Amino acid sequence: MLQGPGDALPLAFILRGVHHAPCLNAPQDGIVCGMPEKLTHIDADGRARMVDVSAKAVTERRAVAIGRVMMSAEALGLARSRGGKGDVRAAAEIAGVMAAKRTADLIPMCHPLMLSSVKVRVEEAAGATALDVRAEVGVSGVTGVEMEALTAVSVACLTIYDMLKSADKGMRIEGIRLIEKTGGKSGTWRSADSDQSTVAGGKR
Repeated sequence: MLQGPGDALPLAFILRGVHHAPCLNAPQDGIVCGMPEKLTHIDADGRARMVDVSAKAVTERRAVAIGRVMMSAEALGLARSRGGKGDVRAAAEIAGVMAAKRTADLIPMCHPLMLSSVKVRVEEAAGATALDVRAEVGVSGVTGVEMEALTAVSVACLTIYDMLKSADKGMRIEGIRLIEKTGGKSGTWRSADSDQSTVAGGKR
């Protein structure tokens, strides 16, 4: 039985489709309430598929994701000084934008999208020896851009690591997650801590 939303679903449920349970921890197949009736990228035979979005309405869609790279004081000092391989934050921001545009080449079931905007910001974390990354992606289309925002953050974080690894090979990439999405049939969703999440998104 699942104990909470962080627990993994048994493979049998994933292959046959997940059914609603009335509430969290209810003894109905051990499924967490609020889960979708089925996983859209798994067909009735348990095979992976790209979802057919041809009948979906075109809407303005937006997604915001964040992440953090924890590092030593020495590495953070180099990021501030633009030493080593150059401007660490600028390189990471550009890499994040490029990655968002190539998401469909990296994630098998993602649709290629004509993105209308990609904004990636890297800022020094408040109260931590770290750099925070925030990506906001927008599109006018038939499917969302959550994966594009998450990919942008992931690659920006990896770029930070690459730029600073000579100073600190023990850097940790942490907390990559979606904090907000808007548009589409499901409407607006925000994480519980979105107001307190890293990187305000303003100009450096």
